[in-house]
Amino acid sequence: MYLGLVFVVQIWAEILIQQKCNNLFLSHFYFVGQFVILSLFYEKILKEEYQKRIVKIGFIIGLLVLAIQYSTDVSLFIKFNLFEIFLTSFILIVFASFHFYNLLNEKKEFYYINMGILMYLCGSTILFLTGNLAIMLHSKFNKMPWILNSFLYIIYQVFILVEWKKSFSNKIRQ
Repeated sequence: MYLGLVFVVQIWAEILIQQKCNNLFLSHFYFVGQFVILSLFYEKILKEEYQKRIVKIGFIIGLLVLAIQYSTDVSLFIKFNLFEIFLTSFILIVFASFHFYNLLNEKKEFYYINMGILMYLCGSTILFLTGNLAIMLHSKFNKMPWILNSFLYIIYQVFILVEWKKSFSNKIRQ
């Protein structure tokens, strides 16, 4: 589901780029969609009831805060919303940390995907939050944060592939 969302947003963004249209509004679909799908993922895999409750509360509060923000300032929809990036990523980082904590005493289920999520979200959040500084860099360096983010995203995809390989590929062959 998550990979499907990313695929659709990426294709849509490429179409808009080819038409020389602004595609910045798609970032909101990506960040909120990622937040929704990964929150549901963590709510499903976390075993402790208090952690599941925190996921549900964090999910609802995160969406409510963003809904209030967008309803009070509709112009944010066509801008790069750093608060949205920070809020959704921070909450997901907390959920991923819960799962790592649980893995200390349990079977390493979804270990690689969780590691990829944590690594990607920490790195990309820092890159996005410092993205406005990139504008001030010399033109040959101002694409560096985007290149680094693309690299992090590829590494994240490799972690997803490794998880699939370890957890699911043998089940398909049988």
